[in-house]
Amino acid sequence: MKKYLFLLAGLSILLTAMKSDLRAWQFFDKEGKKTSYEDLVKSAGKADIILFGEQHNNPVCHWLQLQLVRDLYAEKGEELVLGAEMFEADNQLILDEYLEGRMKASNFEGDARLWKNYKTDYKPLLDFAAAHELQFVATNIPRRYAAMVNGGGFEALDSLSDPAKAYFAPLPMRYDSTLPGYKAMLDMGPEMKGHASANLPMAQAAKDATMAWFILQNWKKGQTFLHFNGTYHSDHFEGIMWHLLQEKPDLNVMTISSVEQDTITELSEENLGLGDYILCIPSDMTKTY
Repeated sequence: MKKYLFLLAGLSILLTAMKSDLRAWQFFDKEGKKTSYEDLVKSAGKADIILFGEQHNNPVCHWLQLQLVRDLYAEKGEELVLGAEMFEADNQLILDEYLEGRMKASNFEGDARLWKNYKTDYKPLLDFAAAHELQFVATNIPRRYAAMVNGGGFEALDSLSDPAKAYFAPLPMRYDSTLPGYKAMLDMGPEMKGHASANLPMAQAAKDATMAWFILQNWKKGQTFLHFNGTYHSDHFEGIMWHLLQEKPDLNVMTISSVEQDTITELSEENLGLGDYILCIPSDMTKTY
Protein backbone atom coordinates (compact mmCIF):
# COMPACT_ATOMS: atom_id res chain seq x y z
CA MET A 1 0.00 0.00 0.00
CA LYS A 2 2.79 2.40 0.91
CA LYS A 3 4.52 1.58 -2.37
CA TYR A 4 1.30 2.32 -4.26
CA LEU A 5 0.86 5.66 -2.49
CA PHE A 6 4.49 6.54 -3.19
CA LEU A 7 4.01 5.82 -6.91
CA LEU A 8 0.76 7.80 -6.96
CA ALA A 9 2.44 10.77 -5.32
CA GLY A 10 5.29 10.56 -7.82
CA LEU A 11 2.87 10.50 -10.74
CA SER A 12 1.02 13.50 -9.34
CA ILE A 13 4.26 15.47 -9.07
CA LEU A 14 5.21 14.50 -12.63
CA LEU A 15 1.84 15.57 -14.05
CA THR A 16 2.00 18.84 -12.15
CA ALA A 17 5.49 19.51 -13.50
CA MET A 18 4.35 18.73 -17.04
CA LYS A 19 1.43 21.10 -16.68
CA SER A 20 3.60 23.88 -15.27
CA ASP A 21 5.89 23.55 -18.29
CA LEU A 22 3.22 25.01 -20.58
CA ARG A 23 4.73 28.02 -22.30
CA ALA A 24 3.03 31.21 -23.41
CA TRP A 25 5.77 32.07 -25.90
CA GLN A 26 9.07 31.02 -27.41
CA PHE A 27 11.70 33.18 -29.09
CA PHE A 28 13.49 32.00 -32.24
CA ASP A 29 16.22 33.58 -34.35
CA LYS A 30 15.68 34.18 -38.05
CA GLU A 31 17.00 30.71 -38.91
CA GLY A 32 14.46 29.11 -36.58
CA LYS A 33 16.84 28.25 -33.74
CA LYS A 34 15.41 28.64 -30.24
CA THR A 35 16.75 31.60 -28.34
CA SER A 36 15.85 33.49 -25.18
CA TYR A 37 14.45 36.81 -24.07
CA GLU A 38 17.74 37.44 -22.27
CA ASP A 39 19.62 37.09 -25.57
CA LEU A 40 17.16 39.46 -27.23
CA VAL A 41 17.75 42.09 -24.52
CA LYS A 42 21.52 41.85 -25.03
CA SER A 43 21.14 42.40 -28.77
CA ALA A 44 18.65 45.21 -28.27
CA GLY A 45 21.09 47.05 -26.05
CA LYS A 46 23.55 47.21 -28.96
CA ALA A 47 21.03 48.39 -31.56
CA ASP A 48 20.42 51.95 -32.71
CA ILE A 49 16.80 51.24 -33.51
CA ILE A 50 14.54 48.31 -32.55
CA LEU A 51 11.33 47.64 -34.44
CA PHE A 52 9.05 45.53 -32.25
CA GLY A 53 6.48 44.08 -34.62
CA GLU A 54 3.37 43.08 -32.70
CA GLN A 55 0.13 41.24 -33.19
CA HIS A 56 -2.10 44.13 -32.17
CA ASN A 57 -4.54 42.15 -30.03
CA ASN A 58 -2.10 39.73 -28.42
CA PRO A 59 -1.46 40.32 -24.68
CA VAL A 60 1.86 38.45 -24.74
CA CYS A 61 3.26 40.96 -27.24
CA HIS A 62 2.20 43.88 -25.08
CA TRP A 63 3.48 42.38 -21.84
CA LEU A 64 6.87 41.67 -23.39
CA GLN A 65 7.02 45.16 -24.88
CA LEU A 66 6.68 46.61 -21.40
CA GLN A 67 9.32 44.25 -20.03
CA LEU A 68 11.71 45.26 -22.81
CA VAL A 69 11.12 48.94 -22.06
CA ARG A 70 11.95 48.33 -18.40
CA ASP A 71 15.08 46.32 -19.16
CA LEU A 72 16.40 48.75 -21.75
CA TYR A 73 15.73 51.67 -19.43
CA ALA A 74 17.75 49.94 -16.71
CA GLU A 75 20.66 49.86 -19.17
CA LYS A 76 20.18 53.03 -21.21
CA GLY A 77 18.37 55.41 -18.89
CA GLU A 78 17.47 58.68 -20.58
CA GLU A 79 19.19 57.53 -23.79
CA LEU A 80 16.14 55.35 -24.46
CA VAL A 81 13.55 56.86 -26.82
CA LEU A 82 10.15 55.32 -27.44
CA GLY A 83 7.79 55.66 -30.37
CA ALA A 84 4.76 53.93 -31.84
CA GLU A 85 2.60 53.47 -34.91
CA MET A 86 -0.46 53.77 -32.66
CA PHE A 87 -0.01 57.54 -32.24
CA GLU A 88 -0.30 59.88 -35.23
CA ALA A 89 2.13 62.71 -35.84
CA ASP A 90 -0.44 65.51 -35.53
CA ASN A 91 -1.13 64.35 -31.96
CA GLN A 92 2.48 64.87 -30.83
CA LEU A 93 1.69 68.11 -29.01
CA ILE A 94 -1.09 66.66 -26.87
CA LEU A 95 0.96 63.50 -26.32
CA ASP A 96 3.80 65.64 -24.96
CA GLU A 97 1.41 67.64 -22.79
CA TYR A 98 -0.04 64.46 -21.36
CA LEU A 99 3.38 62.96 -20.62
CA GLU A 100 4.46 66.21 -18.95
CA GLY A 101 1.41 66.15 -16.70
CA ARG A 102 -0.15 69.22 -18.31
CA MET A 103 -3.25 67.38 -19.47
CA LYS A 104 -5.64 65.11 -17.62
CA ALA A 105 -5.85 61.53 -18.84
CA SER A 106 -9.55 61.97 -19.62
CA ASN A 107 -8.82 64.98 -21.83
CA PHE A 108 -5.98 63.23 -23.61
CA GLU A 109 -8.08 60.16 -24.23
CA GLY A 110 -10.88 62.34 -25.56
CA ASP A 111 -8.71 64.42 -27.89
CA ALA A 112 -6.29 61.81 -29.26
CA ARG A 113 -7.42 59.26 -31.83
CA LEU A 114 -6.59 56.28 -29.66
CA TRP A 115 -6.89 52.63 -30.59
CA LYS A 116 -9.62 50.65 -28.84
CA ASN A 117 -7.03 48.62 -26.90
CA TYR A 118 -5.18 51.72 -25.72
CA LYS A 119 -5.92 51.35 -22.01
CA THR A 120 -4.86 47.72 -21.75
CA ASP A 121 -1.98 47.66 -24.24
CA TYR A 122 -0.44 51.10 -24.84
CA LYS A 123 -1.26 53.19 -21.79
CA PRO A 124 1.25 51.19 -19.67
CA LEU A 125 3.98 52.23 -22.12
CA LEU A 126 2.98 55.90 -21.88
CA ASP A 127 2.76 55.66 -18.10
CA PHE A 128 6.31 54.31 -17.95
CA ALA A 129 7.54 57.08 -20.25
CA ALA A 130 5.82 59.71 -18.11
CA ALA A 131 7.18 58.30 -14.84
CA HIS A 132 10.75 58.26 -16.16
CA GLU A 133 10.60 61.40 -18.33
CA LEU A 134 11.28 59.51 -21.55
CA GLN A 135 10.56 60.94 -24.96
CA PHE A 136 7.68 59.19 -26.72
CA VAL A 137 7.26 59.90 -30.42
CA ALA A 138 4.00 59.74 -32.37
CA THR A 139 5.39 58.37 -35.63
CA ASN A 140 2.45 57.51 -37.86
CA ILE A 141 0.98 59.50 -40.71
CA PRO A 142 -2.47 60.87 -39.79
CA ARG A 143 -5.02 58.38 -41.04
CA ARG A 144 -6.81 60.98 -43.19
CA TYR A 145 -3.67 61.39 -45.28
CA ALA A 146 -3.10 57.64 -45.60
CA ALA A 147 -6.71 57.41 -46.82
CA MET A 148 -5.97 60.09 -49.41
CA VAL A 149 -3.05 58.04 -50.74
CA ASN A 150 -5.23 54.93 -50.85
CA GLY A 151 -7.75 56.87 -52.89
CA GLY A 152 -5.49 58.79 -55.24
CA GLY A 153 -1.87 57.73 -54.85
CA PHE A 154 0.98 59.86 -53.56
CA GLU A 155 -0.10 62.67 -55.88
CA ALA A 156 -3.11 63.26 -53.62
CA LEU A 157 -0.73 64.75 -51.03
CA ASP A 158 0.89 67.27 -53.37
CA SER A 159 -1.76 69.98 -53.00
CA LEU A 160 -1.81 69.95 -49.19
CA SER A 161 -0.54 72.96 -47.27
CA ASP A 162 2.96 73.10 -45.84
CA PRO A 163 1.66 72.71 -42.26
CA ALA A 164 -0.17 69.55 -43.33
CA LYS A 165 2.93 68.18 -45.03
CA ALA A 166 4.83 68.47 -41.74
CA TYR A 167 2.93 65.42 -40.52
CA PHE A 168 4.36 62.91 -42.97
CA ALA A 169 7.61 62.04 -44.72
CA PRO A 170 8.83 64.57 -47.28
CA LEU A 171 7.55 64.27 -50.81
CA PRO A 172 8.28 62.53 -53.06
CA MET A 173 8.22 59.50 -50.78
CA ARG A 174 10.41 56.54 -51.65
CA TYR A 175 8.40 53.61 -52.97
CA ASP A 176 9.41 50.27 -54.49
CA SER A 177 6.35 48.36 -55.69
CA THR A 178 8.47 45.23 -56.23
CA LEU A 179 9.18 44.75 -52.53
CA PRO A 180 7.50 41.45 -51.59
CA GLY A 181 5.49 42.97 -48.74
CA TYR A 182 3.91 45.63 -50.93
CA LYS A 183 3.40 43.24 -53.81
CA ALA A 184 1.63 40.78 -51.51
CA MET A 185 -0.88 43.45 -50.48
CA LEU A 186 -2.21 43.55 -54.02
CA ASP A 187 -2.32 39.77 -54.14
CA MET A 188 -4.48 39.85 -50.99
CA GLY A 189 -6.99 42.12 -52.72
CA PRO A 190 -10.03 39.83 -52.52
CA GLU A 191 -9.41 39.33 -48.79
CA MET A 192 -9.26 43.03 -47.94
CA LYS A 193 -13.06 43.45 -47.71
CA GLY A 194 -13.40 46.10 -50.35
CA HIS A 195 -10.54 48.29 -49.13
CA ALA A 196 -8.00 47.10 -51.68
CA SER A 197 -6.98 49.20 -54.64
CA ALA A 198 -3.90 49.60 -56.78
CA ASN A 199 -2.93 52.35 -54.33
CA LEU A 200 -3.15 50.25 -51.17
CA PRO A 201 0.58 49.40 -51.10
CA MET A 202 1.29 53.11 -51.56
CA ALA A 203 -0.79 53.91 -48.48
CA GLN A 204 1.19 51.27 -46.58
CA ALA A 205 4.43 52.77 -47.87
CA ALA A 206 3.28 56.23 -46.77
CA LYS A 207 2.91 54.86 -43.25
CA ASP A 208 6.26 53.06 -43.38
CA ALA A 209 8.09 56.08 -44.81
CA THR A 210 6.53 58.42 -42.24
CA MET A 211 7.32 56.18 -39.30
CA ALA A 212 10.92 55.87 -40.51
CA TRP A 213 11.10 59.64 -40.99
CA PHE A 214 9.95 60.50 -37.46
CA ILE A 215 12.14 57.80 -35.95
CA LEU A 216 15.19 59.35 -37.60
CA GLN A 217 14.12 62.89 -36.74
CA ASN A 218 14.07 61.93 -33.06
CA TRP A 219 17.09 59.62 -32.84
CA LYS A 220 20.71 60.57 -32.45
CA LYS A 221 23.87 58.51 -32.22
CA GLY A 222 24.30 56.87 -28.83
CA GLN A 223 20.57 56.54 -28.25
CA THR A 224 18.38 53.46 -28.55
CA PHE A 225 15.00 54.02 -30.20
CA LEU A 226 12.44 51.33 -29.40
CA HIS A 227 9.50 51.47 -31.81
CA PHE A 228 6.22 49.57 -31.62
CA ASN A 229 4.39 48.71 -34.82
CA GLY A 230 2.27 46.05 -36.42
CA THR A 231 4.50 43.18 -37.41
CA TYR A 232 3.70 43.58 -41.13
CA HIS A 233 5.39 47.00 -41.06
CA SER A 234 8.80 45.40 -40.42
CA ASP A 235 8.53 41.71 -41.36
CA HIS A 236 11.21 40.33 -43.69
CA PHE A 237 13.31 43.43 -42.93
CA GLU A 238 11.08 45.49 -45.22
CA GLY A 239 8.61 48.29 -44.53
CA ILE A 240 9.96 50.71 -41.94
CA MET A 241 13.38 49.10 -41.93
CA TRP A 242 13.75 49.45 -45.72
CA HIS A 243 13.00 53.17 -45.46
CA LEU A 244 15.38 53.62 -42.51
CA LEU A 245 18.26 52.02 -44.38
CA GLN A 246 17.55 53.96 -47.56
CA GLU A 247 18.24 57.09 -45.53
CA LYS A 248 21.03 55.78 -43.25
CA PRO A 249 22.55 52.51 -44.52
CA ASP A 250 24.93 52.22 -41.57
CA LEU A 251 22.20 52.05 -38.91
CA ASN A 252 22.12 49.02 -36.64
CA VAL A 253 18.44 48.12 -36.85
CA MET A 254 17.06 45.10 -35.01
CA THR A 255 13.63 43.67 -35.77
CA ILE A 256 11.28 41.55 -33.71
CA SER A 257 8.44 39.75 -35.45
CA SER A 258 5.42 38.18 -33.75
CA VAL A 259 3.60 35.11 -34.99
CA GLU A 260 0.94 32.72 -33.73
CA GLN A 261 1.17 28.95 -34.20
CA ASP A 262 -0.82 25.95 -32.97
CA THR A 263 2.38 24.67 -31.36
CA ILE A 264 5.47 26.66 -30.47
CA THR A 265 8.03 23.91 -30.01
CA GLU A 266 9.54 24.78 -33.37
CA LEU A 267 9.12 27.60 -35.87
CA SER A 268 7.03 26.88 -38.95
CA GLU A 269 8.82 27.15 -42.26
CA GLU A 270 6.64 30.05 -43.43
CA ASN A 271 7.75 32.07 -40.39
CA LEU A 272 11.49 31.68 -40.95
CA GLY A 273 13.34 34.90 -41.72
CA LEU A 274 10.62 37.27 -40.56
CA GLY A 275 12.96 39.15 -38.23
CA ASP A 276 16.13 39.00 -36.18
CA TYR A 277 13.99 37.60 -33.37
CA ILE A 278 10.64 35.90 -33.85
CA LEU A 279 8.21 35.81 -30.95
CA CYS A 280 6.09 32.69 -31.32
CA ILE A 281 2.82 32.55 -29.36
CA PRO A 282 0.15 29.81 -29.14
CA SER A 283 -2.72 30.56 -31.50
CA ASP A 284 -5.25 29.96 -28.72
CA MET A 285 -3.80 32.75 -26.58
CA THR A 286 -6.52 35.09 -25.27
CA LYS A 287 -6.92 38.39 -27.11
CA THR A 288 -7.28 41.96 -25.85
CA TYR A 289 -10.07 42.62 -28.35
